[in-house]
Amino acid sequence: MQGQVSLLMFSLVFGQILPSSISPSTVPSAPTKKSGCIKVSHCKCIMMDGSGVIDLATLGDPDGFLERFKPLLSEGMPASAEVLLSFSPCLPFSEPEDFSATDCSAVAACLNVRIHEDKRYISNYINYGRHVDNKFHYNSSMKTLSVSYSVLAYSRPLTVVHYQCSTNQSLTYSQNFDQDPPLQIWVQSPCACPNACAVVDVGPGTIFLIILCLSATAYFILGSCALRPFRTSSGVQIAPEDSMWCMLCYFFTEQQGSQRKRYYSIRDDTL
Repeated sequence: MQGQVSLLMFSLVFGQILPSSISPSTVPSAPTKKSGCIKVSHCKCIMMDGSGVIDLATLGDPDGFLERFKPLLSEGMPASAEVLLSFSPCLPFSEPEDFSATDCSAVAACLNVRIHEDKRYISNYINYGRHVDNKFHYNSSMKTLSVSYSVLAYSRPLTVVHYQCSTNQSLTYSQNFDQDPPLQIWVQSPCACPNACAVVDVGPGTIFLIILCLSATAYFILGSCALRPFRTSSGVQIAPEDSMWCMLCYFFTEQQGSQRKRYYSIRDDTL
């Protein structure tokens, strides 16, 4: 009887201690992934979850432009006017290129408003944002990186470009010139995904291979022209033509002669 009572007391005490000792607060929670993209330059950011780097330079053409002289549909503009957009996500540019005293000097986005009057076009260049102090914002749910471009630091952005990670390739605009900016640009591209595309860079190794290939090609071409095969007891051998030796001797003789003439002329001048 005493053994049953002691066993019952032990079970009661253990049952009260065990649930209190193992509480939900003591169970370690799964770590949450950080979302966002840390800006490292005006055209590159690193994902906070460690998935990679988004490099906007991969979205431009060989000249760095995402769009160049792109006509925009606009409301509220006269029929004789047209609006042309040029935008580069990484490389600053100026319009027109041969005259940098306009508003579009070292910019990221430029609008060229052309008005046709008296059988000629009058162009008005409008700065629509610079790369300096642009702002990055990443939406993890939509996988979209939004970059805002302003004319001056801490001023209202005039151009906002939304780069969405997608398997599709598209480019759309939204601008109503009856309202205030910004100009909204939506870009869908696989290169807007982290580590999806790489910029083609000609490094020292590539340059060395190009020089090596050119040297080998020149060696075989010159060898086929300057070398003469002849048969001997040990087989066919190749030796340079006699004219090749004469040409080399003439080349070195001319160089030494020019150096002597220059030396004599300098000596005569000093005397």
